[in-house]
Amino acid sequence: MAGFDNFNTDFYQSSYSVDDQNQAGYGYSNTEDPYSKPYGQYDYSQPMGYTGAPGMVPPQQPYTGQIFQPTPAFTPASPQSMYSSGFEDEPPLLEELGINFDHIWQKTLTVLHPLKVADGSIMNETDLAGPMVFCLAFGATLLLTGKIQFGYVYGISAIGCLGMYCLLNLMSMTGVSFGCVASVLGYCLLPMIILSSFGVLFSLQGMMGIIITASIIGWCSFSASKIFISALAMDGQQLLVAYPCALLYGVFALISVF
Repeated sequence: MAGFDNFNTDFYQSSYSVDDQNQAGYGYSNTEDPYSKPYGQYDYSQPMGYTGAPGMVPPQQPYTGQIFQPTPAFTPASPQSMYSSGFEDEPPLLEELGINFDHIWQKTLTVLHPLKVADGSIMNETDLAGPMVFCLAFGATLLLTGKIQFGYVYGISAIGCLGMYCLLNLMSMTGVSFGCVASVLGYCLLPMIILSSFGVLFSLQGMMGIIITASIIGWCSFSASKIFISALAMDGQQLLVAYPCALLYGVFALISVF
């Protein structure tokens, strides 16, 4: 046993003693330990900083915001600032729908005045607001005479527009759209409304009625052919275009007379 004690003391010589435990160790400074004071003697006015060992991650800062009220990343612009200049620059609603009362009035005057020169740029528009009104007015005047012919009016109009569309595409070099053909034929139906209005006042089956009916057919066909010639640049072909137009408006005249 005595030999073992001698071996233990001779194995490793060190200057460490038990008295050194009261001093600072493990690489820390030899300052006074703030946590060695008894209860009630701490200086709470001094903030306690983090003095951990190097290489350790410091604790995260506490959340100082309000719960369920996150801070927005950006402030969106108000709708008034976004659309303040947009509504002023937008075109009117009727213009977006293709309804222009100035052009409708000019086309109506062109039909009512057969000798007036037609404006090809205006007549080439696909405006169907005026033709729809004229078709309804034509059916309404027929209704005043006891003839419910709305189906015939729209059916004959559709077939006539399809036939004129095919014919004009064969005759013209530039071609024409179906909407333009329907617009022109619908506007030129206006004199036929005058004929059906005469049928409300007196009978059109006499000699006077035949003369008025022939005049109205010539008026409608001449106006339609004039507009087609100016819009499609078909010089010298007005009579060729007026003939099928006269056949179409002749069917409407037969509905008005009989």
